[in-house]
Amino acid sequence: MPTLNWMGKEKVVNHHRDVPYRVLERVPEKGVLDSHGSDCGNMIIHGDNLEALKALLPEYEGKVDCIYIDPPYNTGNEGWVYNDNVNDPRIRKWLGQVVGKEGEDFSRHDKWLCMMYPRLQLLRKLLSPTGAIFISIDDTELANLRLVCDEIFAPSCFVADVSWQRNYSTRNDSKGIPAEVEYMLVYSKEPGWQPRKLPRTAEMNAKYKNPDNDVTPWRSDNPCAPGAATHQGMVYAIQHPFTGELLYPYNGSCWRYQQDQMLDYMNGWCPYELRLLDDADRRAQVCGIAANEVRENVPAIMLAQSLDESKSLANVVLKNGPWPRFFFSKNGKGGIARKTYLDSVGGLPPTNLWAHNEVGHTDEAKKELKAIFGGKAPFDTPKPTRLIERVLQISCNKNALVLDSFAGSGTTAHAVLRLNEEDGGSRRFILAELDDYADAVTAERVRRVIAGYGEGNNAVVGIDAGFSYYELGSVFFCSDGVISPDVTYPDLARYVWATETRASYEDLTDEHPCLLGEHAQAVYYLAWEPGEETTLTYDLLRELPRRGAPTVIYADRCAIAPERLDEMNVVFKRIPDQIARI
Repeated sequence: MPTLNWMGKEKVVNHHRDVPYRVLERVPEKGVLDSHGSDCGNMIIHGDNLEALKALLPEYEGKVDCIYIDPPYNTGNEGWVYNDNVNDPRIRKWLGQVVGKEGEDFSRHDKWLCMMYPRLQLLRKLLSPTGAIFISIDDTELANLRLVCDEIFAPSCFVADVSWQRNYSTRNDSKGIPAEVEYMLVYSKEPGWQPRKLPRTAEMNAKYKNPDNDVTPWRSDNPCAPGAATHQGMVYAIQHPFTGELLYPYNGSCWRYQQDQMLDYMNGWCPYELRLLDDADRRAQVCGIAANEVRENVPAIMLAQSLDESKSLANVVLKNGPWPRFFFSKNGKGGIARKTYLDSVGGLPPTNLWAHNEVGHTDEAKKELKAIFGGKAPFDTPKPTRLIERVLQISCNKNALVLDSFAGSGTTAHAVLRLNEEDGGSRRFILAELDDYADAVTAERVRRVIAGYGEGNNAVVGIDAGFSYYELGSVFFCSDGVISPDVTYPDLARYVWATETRASYEDLTDEHPCLLGEHAQAVYYLAWEPGEETTLTYDLLRELPRRGAPTVIYADRCAIAPERLDEMNVVFKRIPDQIARI
């Protein structure tokens, strides 16, 4: 497999493992609760997305259903705010820490790749086995991104390179070949991922008619299927009830269903029977083989009565309906056709071309922001909400967890909330944003979508939803391995539970202050207090409420001999040495 090399790659390939784990500190006054007092499981995180992604790992590894990111396009035309280059002081500082002084000599492409690689590594860890990631990009880094994603996700997990028609008209000041599209690379966590179908439109459904008074609308479809030579038992004549003509599948094809089923359909017009014909040459022609190679004793479906009697009966069906599944076109004078019913076709498979009239364009995105923020657009390059809605429609169900780690103006959260409102879903979002506008733009947009915005005829009704706002807190483990003094018991409890079980955490301290929970027939306890040394003793064991199952207890020290712990089916793990590092 071709791989991409760049300056600094060897320093960042495994850097995601060295990113420090930080506590997420909730800021209640910056969040919003719904009418039931809930944040609905939605999160907005302010801070470096690399550290934010690492902070999410304990609870969300392998649980995110859909990831959409809109990383910097590295055009070199602007500052670090989105669709820009990588000369922002924070990124330059990060590069200096990770790759050393040599990073000062990197090209902007080297820097961009160094920035993206560890983030994509963590995003892949967060993605569920049935999940997919959608990455917006333009020509500047498209080729590089494709090679990096092949390396991280595997070429077999490539799904599509979607072209999004970002403009509704060509710019007059364009030079060379005007760029009317941007791209969206799509990769899955595992090979074989299939997109969900899009909802059908009224225009699509209008192609289905009901001229014969059938139970549901239908359209005319092909009565044949490919594979005549390998399905010779399905290659034979059917006699026309109106003309008496012998009808065969077209060359290279066979009738779509087995002969007994085709006979049933034909009997819906008038009585038919199976009858052997001397038609080996004709059937061989259809199969594309010599006559002496064609299958023998394949009967035709023939009229059981005279042509006049058959025509008379078939005319009654033609006039009164409904017609059988296989019918005769042109008011009975044409060939055989097949009905495809509207209620059997499902939705529309998505393609890799997304037109602006279907998913929005850049001008629409800016108008959305202006409507939300009272006539001002506080963000230069937003994506239209309809574009992200399309991503969600084809990638996940109504209960999905959606992640956007380059959150920008908060379009992903807007799309999640709007889709939930439309279809009654309970999708959740996690957004991470590095810049200081995480509160004033990203989160503020979500607040206004929840509260409602606009005036008069342009007013948009609010949505009953909520979210919690977080800042990146202290590093969890100090450089010497000691737990940071800023870490609280709930912080450590969630972390230990996640590293042990990968299951959702539920606060059970009302039952016992040390109880973490029960998982896979084992019970877990955390005997720890910030700034205090805890010891596992017989007294502590006696007061634990859930015993009898294998028991894992975290504490600073243990005063019970190892052999006695084995006899009691207890595993002691010392804090902090035996706490797993993510």
